[in-house]
Amino acid sequence: MSIGLVSPYSGVFFDLDGTLADTAPDLVAAANQLLLARNLSPMPYEVLRPRSSAGARGLIHGAFGITPDHPDFITLRDEFLAHYESALLVHSKLFEGVDHLLDQLDSAKLPWGIVTNKSERFTHPLTDQMGLRQRAASTVSGDTTPHSKPHPAPILHAAKIANVDPTKALYIGDDIRDIVAGKAAGMQTITAAYGYCGCEEPPEDWGADYLVRHPKELLQIIFPSRE
Repeated sequence: MSIGLVSPYSGVFFDLDGTLADTAPDLVAAANQLLLARNLSPMPYEVLRPRSSAGARGLIHGAFGITPDHPDFITLRDEFLAHYESALLVHSKLFEGVDHLLDQLDSAKLPWGIVTNKSERFTHPLTDQMGLRQRAASTVSGDTTPHSKPHPAPILHAAKIANVDPTKALYIGDDIRDIVAGKAAGMQTITAAYGYCGCEEPPEDWGADYLVRHPKELLQIIFPSRE
């Protein structure tokens, strides 16, 4: 029961991949499909997992060592996205403790939303099938506004839709871009160190207000006192 839970925040916003949902299994599978189609050996899951927060760009770099300026990148990207779109929710699932956390937010009538760099083409069907978009006060994708994270525009747009003052809200993510964007939007920020954390800088150095290693720790931050 969450009756009596009181939060100092007026809203909570989450990154999707690596924060709310463990989508790496299906993202890595799409990248390995590219390798298999070229008679190359698939990469170990543990090697590609940290690159999942960077989407196609990160996974293609991990699998082939090429960047978006490489002449083969566009072909690989489009093929990757087609594979991923056909198998969005085979092994992906919410991280342990996330469903309970969202139940507590809902019961406390604390608005929450999703802000991801994933394009709407993938965000909408994935969050629909996971039962997230129906519950969220706002769901903003990488192509919803003219900018994507680390620009604050998507987070500010999500707060506006949810009718939440960003200066009284939290943003939670597993990539340094999330923390940069959240801070630029005026929110307090939380590093989800249980996520993919694929950038070179260690999570402890991202400058977030808090760092958690399991979703259950988020409850203690969002609801620091219980009536």
